Amino acid sequence: MAASCCPSHGRFCLILLLAGAAVASSGSRAAALGAEGSSDVKLHVDSACLTPQEHKHGAAMGTRMPIVHQHGPCSPLTDKHGKPPSFEEILAADQRRVDYIHRRVSETTGQVRPKRAEPSAPPVQLQPASLASSAASANLPASSGNALGTGNYVVTIGLGTPEERLTVVFDTGSDTTWVQCQPCVASCYRQKEPLFSPAKSSTYANISCSSSYCSDLDISGCSGGHCLYRVRYGDGSETVGFYAQDTLTLASDAVKEFRFGCGEQNRGLFGQTAGLMGLGRGKTSLTSQAYGKYSGVFSYCLPATPSGTGFLDLGPGAPAANARLTPMLTHKGPTFYYVGLTGIKVDGRALSVPDSVFSTAGAILDSGTVITRLPPKAYAPLRSAFAKAMADLGYKKATATSFLDTCYDLTGVQGKALPAVSLAFQGGASLDVDASGILYMVDMSRACLGFAPNNDDTDVAIIGNTQQKTYSVLHDLGKKLVSFAPGAC
Repeated sequence: MAASCCPSHGRFCLILLLAGAAVASSGSRAAALGAEGSSDVKLHVDSACLTPQEHKHGAAMGTRMPIVHQHGPCSPLTDKHGKPPSFEEILAADQRRVDYIHRRVSETTGQVRPKRAEPSAPPVQLQPASLASSAASANLPASSGNALGTGNYVVTIGLGTPEERLTVVFDTGSDTTWVQCQPCVASCYRQKEPLFSPAKSSTYANISCSSSYCSDLDISGCSGGHCLYRVRYGDGSETVGFYAQDTLTLASDAVKEFRFGCGEQNRGLFGQTAGLMGLGRGKTSLTSQAYGKYSGVFSYCLPATPSGTGFLDLGPGAPAANARLTPMLTHKGPTFYYVGLTGIKVDGRALSVPDSVFSTAGAILDSGTVITRLPPKAYAPLRSAFAKAMADLGYKKATATSFLDTCYDLTGVQGKALPAVSLAFQGGASLDVDASGILYMVDMSRACLGFAPNNDDTDVAIIGNTQQKTYSVLHDLGKKLVSFAPGAC
């Protein structure tokens, strides 16, 4: 496991981990330099799933589920003969997700942003096969209901009675949970596991159009008296089908009458996952639906490498002893988890960034964004301070790639340190970025600072999953707080 180690003048021992982008572009699994506590670093490649360690956290939670990288060797979706996405594809998808977040935040907060031209799409017509005897069909508008592109960490759930095991994307930036269902009316993308079969479940039921639950959806329709849902993603991917309820199994816990989308018309870039589990703050999310069971509390830890295993905990429990707490700013807008970013440090020295830069933009935590985005007036001094520290350490610069503009050649690097990077939040909380989250690895000849600037200083900052690695990140809707506990996985 990677961790910050051997602190000296605010710097980390170099434990550089090839993240999902490097795994994809090189065709290998995670690579690491060195081992915890060692400054005598040696290159090795982890091609197999590492034995899960005993994860650390506070008081016992309601239920625990493993989290893995969907393209890593621990994933049930791993295909030895398949080709994972390239780093260019990962970064392009990441930018589409960020663009959508910025649009959604501006729409819900009343901020005005320049609009980009988007291709129009005809209304989606759904003629559910299970209502084939009915002449009714439903038209759902195509220009609204956009949501986020799927993330790169997955969990396995059970659905139905008897339960069917399904691997879905874990996403704190989405609300509605959905899976692909039999039969597909028009098309389903290819997933590794069998499609969920409502006909085999004794506890499955469609939601009525007259139900208040149908109106909870961002976009809905009606066919034969049954509620239809639609989620259209920023990259054009979409899922359409019945809004239904069934028993959801999380580890050994059962959430009865859980409402989800039973997708019968699905297309897009979802990998081989069965669907998506939404952990946002909206009414249709798992967090809200199971509030009575889990008190609106969940925490997760993302592993340092795609070869590792993290966890998702659902349910109340005391934060870990080393947790750092910051307020959850629920008044900022729906769905997303807003926090108050107040500053950035490099090697223990605070950057000169006016408070107004962070307060104007605001910030959210997101499990599905890969690269952290900052206001340009905050990113520029970070890049400058980091580049100077790397030059002082003798690192050789490499060419930029995509939107990552501060890159280094690590070929032959042994035993060096990395400049420490820390994010400060309201209430005195800090996230001292783990060594595995400072550089985003394309390959050993190009490792880039894992941060990027937004287009405008008014665009919300996004704390991505690269910088959250190895932390237990707790969300408590009831107490309206977020906490960071280092070294949890």
